[in-house]
Amino acid sequence: MPSTAPAADTLTTPLAWLDRDGSIAGCNQAFARWLGVGRRRLLGWPLPALDAESPPRLPDALARLDPDGAALRLRRLHLRHPDGDERFADLWLSVDRDARVLVEAHPVDEFPGDDPALLLPSALAASLKGLAHELRNPLAGLKGAAQLLGRRVDDEASRELVGLIDHEVGRLTAMLDHLLSPAPPRPHAPLNIHAVLERVLRLAESDAGWAVRLVRDYDPSLPEFDGDADRLTQAVWNLVRNAIEAGAGTVSLRTRVEHALRIGEALHPVALRLEIADDGRGVPGDLAESVFLPLVSGRAQGSGLGLALAQQVAREHRGSLAYRSRPGRTVFTLLLPMRSTEPSDG
Repeated sequence: MPSTAPAADTLTTPLAWLDRDGSIAGCNQAFARWLGVGRRRLLGWPLPALDAESPPRLPDALARLDPDGAALRLRRLHLRHPDGDERFADLWLSVDRDARVLVEAHPVDEFPGDDPALLLPSALAASLKGLAHELRNPLAGLKGAAQLLGRRVDDEASRELVGLIDHEVGRLTAMLDHLLSPAPPRPHAPLNIHAVLERVLRLAESDAGWAVRLVRDYDPSLPEFDGDADRLTQAVWNLVRNAIEAGAGTVSLRTRVEHALRIGEALHPVALRLEIADDGRGVPGDLAESVFLPLVSGRAQGSGLGLALAQQVAREHRGSLAYRSRPGRTVFTLLLPMRSTEPSDG
């Protein structure tokens, strides 16, 4: 590819391509303009020399780039040319058919300091552990009461509700035990996501009754995949409960298979798309950027932990959680990679 390419110059996305030694062999006008440097000044400049981070991330990324693999994404990379301006971008690196590295920059705003989610004081952790300790006794009482109640009811519907109470108390107790004495995550096991969703909908029916219409829109072709059913139940229940508390009249759960889906920097052959949609009030505008941070809530009575936990569960499964919202229409989208469970021959 020449140092200039007429087709590339028609694009507004900053693009560059490298020589085999990692130097810039060419770029479009958008790339030079974005860095604030003339195009001629960039030719022959080693791309890693633009990396202004400490330690730099570009050299390692270029070394890891697989000619036959997926593109690599570097999030919010800090770049600077000595004659230009400081810039921040999500950088995509890929290899073309001629074994040259292609660079695509998606400019972003400078990140304002450290991630607030990582800066919660240790006093908060101590407070949460204290709260967990105080909750164990009431939960033990609930479990005992549920067991006594189970011996007195005769009809099937009542026994099912008692079983649901007993199961949920057990799950909450396990969560508190994990908070008080953190242990390594449990190994993932094959699960049916629709079984997880049915348990969540049973909880929603018990919580909201007839006040909310619950809609199922399931893809029956979804295979089983490895995961933690209890953690996923908690994550989805948090999302559904948020929808109910936001005044939703209808909550729908929609599952679909996605092929060749990129989650973060990884490309997955098969993935689950789970959408939890509602017609409630939506996410307040002033919380749009911080809704996944711990202790951030749009309700005076809210703990602000539900969405943070849901996002953590998504990350534990190598997935992602995102949302779009306006009054009357909010959709949280959970993306989870799925490994094929087809039996091998022989």
